[in-house]
Amino acid sequence: MGHRTRTGSTAMSSTTTFSAQPLVATDVTRVLGGRTVLDGIDLLVSPGQRVGLVGENGTGKSTLLRLLAGVDRPDAGSISRPPDLAHLPQEPPFDDDADVAQVLADALAPLHAVVRDVERLGELIARDPGDDRTATAYADALARAEAHDAWDAGRRAEEAAERLGVAGLPPGRLVGTLSGGQRTRLAAAVIITQRPWCLLLDEPTNHLDDDAMELVEDTCTSLPGVVVAASHDRVFLDRVCTHLVDLDPAALGTDGEGGRRFGGGFTDYLVHRAAARRRWEETFVEQQEEIGRLRRATRVDTSTVAHGRGPTDNDKFITKFKGARVDRTHARRVRDAEQRLAVAEREQVRRPPPPLHLHASLTGGTGGTALAISVRGLVVAGRVRVDAVDVPTGGRLLVTGANGSGKSSLLAVVDGRLRPDAGAVQVSARDVATLRQDVVFADGSRSAARTYVDLLGRERAEAVPLRGLGLLPPASHATPVDDLSVGQRRRLALALLVARAPDLLLLDEPTNHLSPTLATELEEALGSAVGTVVVASHDRWLRRRWDDAVLLL
Repeated sequence: MGHRTRTGSTAMSSTTTFSAQPLVATDVTRVLGGRTVLDGIDLLVSPGQRVGLVGENGTGKSTLLRLLAGVDRPDAGSISRPPDLAHLPQEPPFDDDADVAQVLADALAPLHAVVRDVERLGELIARDPGDDRTATAYADALARAEAHDAWDAGRRAEEAAERLGVAGLPPGRLVGTLSGGQRTRLAAAVIITQRPWCLLLDEPTNHLDDDAMELVEDTCTSLPGVVVAASHDRVFLDRVCTHLVDLDPAALGTDGEGGRRFGGGFTDYLVHRAAARRRWEETFVEQQEEIGRLRRATRVDTSTVAHGRGPTDNDKFITKFKGARVDRTHARRVRDAEQRLAVAEREQVRRPPPPLHLHASLTGGTGGTALAISVRGLVVAGRVRVDAVDVPTGGRLLVTGANGSGKSSLLAVVDGRLRPDAGAVQVSARDVATLRQDVVFADGSRSAARTYVDLLGRERAEAVPLRGLGLLPPASHATPVDDLSVGQRRRLALALLVARAPDLLLLDEPTNHLSPTLATELEEALGSAVGTVVVASHDRWLRRRWDDAVLLL
């Protein structure tokens, strides 16, 4: 893509021959901060395959995508990638001083260039049909133009900009002034315009409304090449992916035989994963029972062999002979048990780690008033308009709507960050906590545990320890915040909120960046929250299961 977000940009040059190459990673290992994030990963994605990367936050999905894209280098192993490759990270690294019009123009430039090449070379062939060199160059340019559907690039760019909600951005607006969601949608528009052969996506549906998500899904399923996507979006994984690769460590793997790959969508994978976990637990118990039996066998003494056969007065020679035979039998049995024990200990699966589960109650008390929130005639010019909405104390409200309809702005008005131009907003809750879309910590060098204590206060942090919430694995507590994955930082932000046990909890796209497992647990926790909860979300899986009040903006 343009402005450092694209790799393999030489694929559109006239000297590169288009070829349908797979994406191959062999025995890839990556160590970050002294921790092995990826260990011996193998991945083969052939043209036409769409692979979804799944796993808990921090298991290396984004790291693997950066390695596949060539942004980072593996510490061991090798990667072979197609030359025409685009990478959409969670935080697109555009040049902040580029403007919106320049970014979109740069996306179209190579496509327009290859169309001009086809036309120019076609004219040369018409003049001299026997020029083999020109004919080869023409065939190459034509193949690249057809692969990228270059003649339709202009219309595609307009549609992408419109459906992704970036068409209304001022052309001269600098990228550095855009929100995280706007930057992501702009980057997605660039990729859809270019139609690369190999597409690497990191949480591609974050910040997208239904129409935009449908466009991204249609783009992925229509590409003839390779697609690899790390996603928390359970509907996207079901609709788009032909295979899933699970990066969560498991002794028996995703397939029960040590492999990580599963052929099918997310719904079937959930059933398969639960069965694989049961097999792992059962195998561990069976192996430990066998190891215990073998260890006992190595401690058998001679008194248990030929028990009750003491010597008699007249048979000392026979007794000595039998005793030697007993000793040999004992030694042979012990050696056999020791050998079998060594094999069993070497081949035993590791103990299944306890799954990370959300144990927190999302809110505290309900307060004494009947209404937690009352909105009348709310207007924030150019951002949001709400005629009337009431949220009862202890109630739950889902706010949904297209990009730009004002969901985040409404939450900002409720929690006092944004002043309305007109109307009245009354909030009776005593303690209001908000999970914002863009999580930023002032000091990223501090560990997650230190940040938790500093921001929450020592007394509250001791009363509600981070370890007990089930949101961040203990192994990550000592990790500097800047070294956490985006999803782990969002987990930490959520932990800080629920530890306060607020009366009113405002959640802006709460499932963004979270693993599917935690997203599901969070949805379940929303249903049992004692206090008042307002959720702004595009998440289709969440919305399908929501059975409380809904405000459509």
